[in-house]
Amino acid sequence: MNNAVILIIDDEVQIRKLLTITLTSYDYKVVEAVNAKEALTTVANHPPDLVLLDIGLPDMSGHQVLRHLREWYTKPIIVLSVQSAEEDIVQALDHGANDYLIKPFRTGELMARIRSALRQTNADPAGVIHDAGDFTIDFSARLVKKGNVPVKLTSTEYTLLALMIRNEGKVLTHQYLLNEVWGPSYRNESQYLRVFVAQLRKKLEVDPNRPKHIITESGVGYRFVTT
Repeated sequence: MNNAVILIIDDEVQIRKLLTITLTSYDYKVVEAVNAKEALTTVANHPPDLVLLDIGLPDMSGHQVLRHLREWYTKPIIVLSVQSAEEDIVQALDHGANDYLIKPFRTGELMARIRSALRQTNADPAGVIHDAGDFTIDFSARLVKKGNVPVKLTSTEYTLLALMIRNEGKVLTHQYLLNEVWGPSYRNESQYLRVFVAQLRKKLEVDPNRPKHIITESGVGYRFVTT
């Protein structure tokens, strides 16, 4: 049984109703907000475990709400929007969204994204060893193993992999990864990223052509998934 509280921020009655029915059927507790003002007050007074945020709010842009929340709220925020342009998705992720789903979305996919986001929140932040299913990473020893066999990674490959794993389930944009691993001057050098992701998949995935762990979010970035 779930104890997580999820805040739905959406001005459309039918969307809120659908989400509430779905979430409560999975035993989540649901709180609703119909506009930005109500949402910010609710989060400040009773912080939920996860926020579902619509971008098209009547009194303030969802992007502005996202920026305000990320000044202090650290738990997962999943954006739900009809806006499917790449720049909208990247903007939301860069402003701190953990995930972005385009309306209309499949219920099963939404629930999987919610579970993933909550797992990441509930994971032990000081955890030393992460078991990804096909391989493990020992953060204290900076060691990756497939079975009991160490995997030889370059320093940059390890840094990139560790960053993805520590943000498991979250879509990390190309610009974010490039900035964090290589620095600000490389923010537009996507080719660097593609090369290193390909190398990691070759070394870690069972089938590099059908990756189960390092998932491409087309035109946006990458997401790490534990199997």
